[in-house]
Amino acid sequence: MSPSESAVAEIPTAVGLLNAYVPIFLASFVTALLATPLIRRLAVRQGIVDRPDQTRKLHAFPVAYLGGLAVFAAVIVGILLSYFSSESLVLAAEPVPIAVLVGILAITFTGLADDVWGWDPRLKIAGQLVAAAALAIQDVGVRVAEGVFRPFLGASDEILLDLGAIAIVNGDLYYWLGTALVAAFVLGGCNAANFIDGLDGLLSGSVAVMAVGFLAISVVMATHAGAGADTASGSRIVLSLALLGAVLGFLPYNFNPAVIFLGDCGSLLLGYMCAVIILMFGDQGQTHLVFAGLIVFSVPIMDTALAILRRRLAGVSMATADTHHIHHQLRRSLGGVKRAVFTLYGISAAFSLLGFTLAWMVLDTMVRVRVVYAVAAVLFGLVAAFAIKAARRVQWQAGMSNETVGATPGVPRATAPRRSPSETAVTQGSSA
Repeated sequence: MSPSESAVAEIPTAVGLLNAYVPIFLASFVTALLATPLIRRLAVRQGIVDRPDQTRKLHAFPVAYLGGLAVFAAVIVGILLSYFSSESLVLAAEPVPIAVLVGILAITFTGLADDVWGWDPRLKIAGQLVAAAALAIQDVGVRVAEGVFRPFLGASDEILLDLGAIAIVNGDLYYWLGTALVAAFVLGGCNAANFIDGLDGLLSGSVAVMAVGFLAISVVMATHAGAGADTASGSRIVLSLALLGAVLGFLPYNFNPAVIFLGDCGSLLLGYMCAVIILMFGDQGQTHLVFAGLIVFSVPIMDTALAILRRRLAGVSMATADTHHIHHQLRRSLGGVKRAVFTLYGISAAFSLLGFTLAWMVLDTMVRVRVVYAVAAVLFGLVAAFAIKAARRVQWQAGMSNETVGATPGVPRATAPRRSPSETAVTQGSSA
């Protein structure tokens, strides 16, 4: 059945959409639930485990890696089911682009190779760029750049530069800017997710909360579009439900105390999935909806931005691991892994609600909701200020301790040589 033959005369309701697509969620959930123990047994048998060292890795016993393979299998099952489901063609929606599947395969292989063989970081970046290139080739997310720059440069068919025999139109510039933006989203999403994978169940549970936010935005976009007006409606809902089912099926095994970790295979894949869904919110150039998706993804973005700022202030390499990520600070402040994880679940839920509110208001009233932007900025600022303050306090304390140790008899403590604090990472997963 072609998409045009299955188009509905009226815009479906949110309940109708969820009823049509819920088998995708169930298939992904059950697959993850059944596959995770099998993957764990395989990882243990092959010796692919994360061993505690009481320095960076504080879990009590060796924990299997490769949990990302179970998430990968669950996502793939959900997507493939959507290709064979007649109900998945509501709203004349097109199926999930093949480029997305190619990217999932590239990202999963890249993370798996790093987990098993310890790939060079440059090879990991290359794998992520392959996934981004696949998206750009099929124009997935490329039109986001047009939505950003069109107010300044004009429509895509307008001439940007006339060289006589050759004329460069805005559309050419938009394509290359869009390609660069897709690469930035993929690289940023993958590595931001990898950064917060530092406590049992943190990334998988946070992504579950974000997936609910993505799903809510996808459904409200579909219910505000006419039949055939937004052909990416089905793809966004399928990806959100497949992602949600996969992480919920994996979470019982990954929650504290974890018996299996996502590894880079899983963390990169989850970051990629989030980046793809956010990019697809701008399939028609809707910049505000892309921003709504970024609000949902705020916790990984904040942690990454703060890590870069923190390491710049400390004068150390960007690749230097430390113990000052948001989740580390919360674990120390709240006195436990579970408390820190649940707190970050709550923060993710707050940002997801804000992102959905922005998307709903933009689509329902067609106005920019500055209040939502303001609230998001305030929350972002409060969390950032708390994290910077805590990190700086640790640095000051370390500096004072070094001064005391390095002081010499008869020399005032203030004149003793000041040493930069060494940074060691205390992680439960794969975050840097």
